Amino acid sequence: MSGGEVAGILVAVFWAILVSFLAVALARLAQTLKATTKLVADVTDQAVPLLADASQAVRSAQTQIDRVDAIASDVQEVTSNASALSTTVASTFGGPLVKVAAFGYGVRRALGGRKEDVPEKSPRRTVIVGRTVPAARRKRNPRGKRD
Repeated sequence: MSGGEVAGILVAVFWAILVSFLAVALARLAQTLKATTKLVADVTDQAVPLLADASQAVRSAQTQIDRVDAIASDVQEVTSNASALSTTVASTFGGPLVKVAAFGYGVRRALGGRKEDVPEKSPRRTVIVGRTVPAARRKRNPRGKRD
């Protein structure tokens, strides 16, 4: 065998080994692509029902939000009506009731002070170091009692 034939055989063996490695790599790549395709199909099969459930949950939540919004607007309307009613009652009955109460107090006071069998009380006086201070000029202590 000559040097050219040996070189040709070496090149052929090298190419055969290279093609074998490439074939093994392509076979493994094909297996990986098949596994990936199966995985994507499984994920898709599971994701579609989950997305449908999520969509239903969002619709249900929107319905509940609409109900709460309607309730909140009704409560706001009731609150404004109650406020208007309170203002109306206060303006209609407030003034006259105050006048009637004041009149009743005045009548009781007038009738209570004219009893003939009860002697009038003399105003209390406070003695301070030999002086008498009228009750109207006495100061109140912090507890609300007179000195």
